[in-house]
Amino acid sequence: MAVHFLFDGPEDAAVTILLAHGAGAPMDSASMTATAAALAAASLRVARFEFGYMAARRTGSPKPPPRAETLNPEFRTAIDELGARAKLVIGGKSMGGRVASMIADEMRDAGRIAGLLCLGYPFHPPAKPTQLRTAHLAGLRTPALIVQGTRDEFGTRDEVASYGLSDAIEILWLEDGDHDLKPRKSISGFSAADHLKTTAETVAAWTARLEA
Repeated sequence: MAVHFLFDGPEDAAVTILLAHGAGAPMDSASMTATAAALAAASLRVARFEFGYMAARRTGSPKPPPRAETLNPEFRTAIDELGARAKLVIGGKSMGGRVASMIADEMRDAGRIAGLLCLGYPFHPPAKPTQLRTAHLAGLRTPALIVQGTRDEFGTRDEVASYGLSDAIEILWLEDGDHDLKPRKSISGFSAADHLKTTAETVAAWTARLEA
């Protein structure tokens, strides 16, 4: 089945970011759409796509999300079909970023990608802090940026500080952000728009440093 993409940002951008969605919401969710718009405003080209189970939901098939690792081939196919000529970064929201992280070293070794971007990485299931999804991140060689809210129930700042993550991974912490990176303005003083702007500016600066 052909991969359907949603594009944002300038066609001649120096960097293209291929983003997959999270486990429960589609590529055109409010969170994904707002993030893509913010990245596009920072002169980045964004391509969003859906895994087959999510695309099937649009036709009324209530498919649950499969195990993340079974989606690796679909992400590889999306990279192939996108055929990006610019510097390519792969990643996604939550599960989408996790799937991308599983194939990142393989794709970088093949000269296909320059980096990995994870938006709200699911370090562990909510309320299950010992069920870590970090084993492969310890030896990750691909330059990576994880954007994480400090109160993300899939991995808070205090929890992540105890993990043995690769030195190739940088983390942008957004104060009081939840799993969608949204803060409570009355508590933090930041709005969702503030955090999106910070995210986009940080991603743009980070991608500019990546080797093609």
